[in-house]
This record gives sequence, C-alpha cells and structure tokens, in this order.
Amino acid sequence: MKQFLKQFAQRDAHPMIQFIKYGLAGAVAVLTHVIIFQLFAIWIIPAKAAALGDAVRARHAMLDNFIAFLFSNSVAYIINIKWVFEPGRHARHIEIGLFFLVSAVSLFIGTSMMGVLIRVWGINTDVAFLSNIVSAALINYACRKFLIFKG
Repeated sequence: MKQFLKQFAQRDAHPMIQFIKYGLAGAVAVLTHVIIFQLFAIWIIPAKAAALGDAVRARHAMLDNFIAFLFSNSVAYIINIKWVFEPGRHARHIEIGLFFLVSAVSLFIGTSMMGVLIRVWGINTDVAFLSNIVSAALINYACRKFLIFKG
C-alpha cells in the first residue's frame, strides 16, 4: 500500500496507476469544462432552451463548448505536467502547442459530433455534450501519452 501511495504521489508510476491518475486529472478538467459550459449555456450564450430552435441551440452549444475548452484544457495541461506525465519530450512551447493542437482536434471532432446530434437528430444538449466528452477523452489520452509527453 505504501508503494502504491508513493507512486500515486509522483509522476513516475506504473502504467495502471498513471492511467488512474490521468482519469482523475481528466475528471478535474471535465468538471471544469462542464461548469464553464453550463454557466455559458444557461446565462451567457443560451443553448438549452428548446424555444431557440435546433439550429441556434446547436450553434450556441458549439460556441459554449469552445469557450469551456480554453479553460478546461489549461487546467488539464497544468495537472498533466505536474502530476501525470513526464514533460520534456519536446521544448516547452512545442509541448504546449502540441497539447492544445491535439486537444483542438479532439474538440473539433467532438463538437462537430455534438452539433450533428443536436441539429440532425434533435438530441438533448446534455446527452450530445456527453458524447463530445467521451470522444475527446479517448483521443487525448492516446496522443498525450504517446506523442506529447515522455510517457
């Protein structure tokens, strides 16, 4: 148990512990994303009222998602370099650029999927948002582990 806790407290950890840590870090980033998305979708750029119509709701949800991405991805980067992965595969500016690029690609894929689910199938905004989160998490973990950080 002591060895488990020691690995949990440092970046150099068994792959299973690293994956658990990534999941926890991801949960913090997702929570940040969800809070920002919901705040914007309810009060700033409305995306939840059916009266808006599906096209407007989809456009607003996609914009809210992009804004939430900027906040949550910054949180994710900080937690990843401080606790989960070993930075240094690339120079810091390249590492940050790649981190945001990979996240932007997964954001684009997830947001596009979210927009289609709302616009074409009239899916509930929160359900469509969840599909965006799941697809982004899968893409991001693989790219961060094998392309951006030392592992």
